Amino acid sequence: MNNPWHLYVMAVMYITAGIMHFIKPKMYMRIMPRYLPNHKLLVYLSGIAEIVLGITICLPALRSLAIYGIIAMLVVFLLVHFYMLSGDKASAGIPKWILILRIPLQFVLIYWAWSYL
Repeated sequence: MNNPWHLYVMAVMYITAGIMHFIKPKMYMRIMPRYLPNHKLLVYLSGIAEIVLGITICLPALRSLAIYGIIAMLVVFLLVHFYMLSGDKASAGIPKWILILRIPLQFVLIYWAWSYL
């Protein structure tokens, strides 16, 4: 394969994050917005999505589809980031300044994915 090394960094990042959904599901369920149903199922589905997208971004034939999937996923995850700013319980003990910095980080991650199109 003739992909740039940073594409593999992105792939490993999403695959690792996806695996963590199965290792520490309670951590992810804690930060799910209350208005979403079936937190456990959504945590597992998002973990699967991250793993699959992390793998498929390395496959030239599926890269564009994976990039659009990653961008869509990151946009949806913004809901969680804003929810975590809504109160002490939602913040899961993470300092507010870190929660605020995560929002622009999402846009950096979106741009990073977009740069492979």
